[in-house]
Amino acid sequence: MEQQQKAQAWPELRVEDWTETRDTLHLWTQIVGKIRMAHAPMLNHWWQVALYVTPRGLTTSAIPYGNRTFDIEFDFLDHELHVRDNDGAQRTIALAPMTVADFHARLFRALDELELDTRIQPTPNEVEIAIPFAEDTEHASYDPAAVQAFWQQLVQADRLMKKFRASFTGKVSPVHLFWGSFDMACTRFSGRTAPTHPGGAPNCADWVMEEGYSHELSSCGFWPGGGEEGAFYSYAYPEPEGFADYPVGPSSAFFSEEFQQFLLPYEAVRTSSDPDRMVLEFLQTTYEAAAERGHWDRAELEAEPDRWSHRRR
Repeated sequence: MEQQQKAQAWPELRVEDWTETRDTLHLWTQIVGKIRMAHAPMLNHWWQVALYVTPRGLTTSAIPYGNRTFDIEFDFLDHELHVRDNDGAQRTIALAPMTVADFHARLFRALDELELDTRIQPTPNEVEIAIPFAEDTEHASYDPAAVQAFWQQLVQADRLMKKFRASFTGKVSPVHLFWGSFDMACTRFSGRTAPTHPGGAPNCADWVMEEGYSHELSSCGFWPGGGEEGAFYSYAYPEPEGFADYPVGPSSAFFSEEFQQFLLPYEAVRTSSDPDRMVLEFLQTTYEAAAERGHWDRAELEAEPDRWSHRRR
């Protein structure tokens, strides 16, 4: 029973087995994320554009629209997309194999019906080939079982990254999914500014990266790449001297010269006897690589998350 529960919580999902669905879903999330970006006030490092894990899928959270509010949620259990406003009106789109162009048309029809006038940049970002959404008939795959397994991976990443986040009292991002690079992320900041980022992300203006990396940081996360079944990652910007040589754990973790970051393959976590311990060790030791090598003021930035537990008894 314990092994069965672990397999359900940490499902096997080879990247090569769902690449077409992954790429289609990635583009769908870009459309939804850009709708949030069109209405939400600007926050530092683009935090206002991200999506969040829910008990059913991914959500924009509440999006302001004049004196109204609305949200968009991917439900990966019933495989539906919900668009809801605070007046109680909603529209639902079935998630099934369809082109990006069709998804785009259906979603914007739903917005029009709810009188949520929206204009977005019509092409994807951070992908090598940026086909305009309304013209993309190439990406059209949707494997419900694979999407549900991926979402379950995100549930585990979200859960553990929130636990890791709790011990940092300095400036730290939410745990959120960035639809540009299609990864879960949580970023800690030292409090110091950083050199201007050189940019270079495909189909993404350099000034976008300048905002994202304006301050010295240590970022961790999970994305469906970097391993046969995806990987947890951690990097620093700017990368301090000696960062790549810092001793990190667990033993399955390594510094990737290709990606210039530490990686922990998901399959190593999934098959271990204690996945939680492995991931938390990776997050902590790779953060220490950035903080120690970068001379962060750790005494000012960190705190014990259970420091008030004795008062709550």
